[in-house]
Amino acid sequence: MTAHTKIALVTGGSRGLGKNMALAIAKKGIDVILTYNSKKEEAETTAKEIESLGQKAVAIQLNVSKSDTFDSFLGEVQTALKDTFHTDKFDFLVNNAGIGIHKPYIETTEADFDELSNIQFKGPFFLTQKALPNMNDGGGIVNISTGLARFSFPGYAAYAAMKGAMETLTKYQAKELGARKIKVNIVAPGAIETDFGHGAVRDNEQLNQHIASLTALGRVGLPDDIGGVVAFLCTEDARWVNAQRIEVSGGMNL
Repeated sequence: MTAHTKIALVTGGSRGLGKNMALAIAKKGIDVILTYNSKKEEAETTAKEIESLGQKAVAIQLNVSKSDTFDSFLGEVQTALKDTFHTDKFDFLVNNAGIGIHKPYIETTEADFDELSNIQFKGPFFLTQKALPNMNDGGGIVNISTGLARFSFPGYAAYAAMKGAMETLTKYQAKELGARKIKVNIVAPGAIETDFGHGAVRDNEQLNQHIASLTALGRVGLPDDIGGVVAFLCTEDARWVNAQRIEVSGGMNL
């Protein structure tokens, strides 16, 4: 064990998959900085849950679609590192924050495209770049993709295209950050029962059953299926896993 407790920064950690990731990471003995966009109370509740697991946690506001706020956000991160964690750098960055827009390709507007690009691609591209001086060598970055980058489900053209871009970026980051021993991987969840995309997978029984029928393990994914995989990538056990796309879908569309 190294002397200092490792710290992970999880974007979009107040609810859904991000919350599950943050808690799973804490269960590995890692402290957590989590970000929220608007749900401050939910974020603080998650932080308290992490503290009840025996780890330190801080929640900081961040809108990943606004890259001009990243410098001030990272200033707040540095303050939290000093005040709460008594260090000056963190170890892992999990680029989880995101939204889904479900629209046929032919109806996708330029505004939809720009919003998705800013949140799913431009945001993590530049947040990671700007965060690197605040990260320890030997840490890791976990990007988040989607099964939809491998198979097609009508209505997700723009969303999946951004995630495809993230998958390519992951390989370049792994190559270029290797000199600092920073590992970069991307986790691609299949369809999951959360409030993502207005809870369609969770609440639409027909869609839920359809997805289950396309999945080798015969059910739709749950948040608990994902968080532990992300947490694993933040542990010493995953030290030799690099530049990988890990799909966590129960075997969808095989």
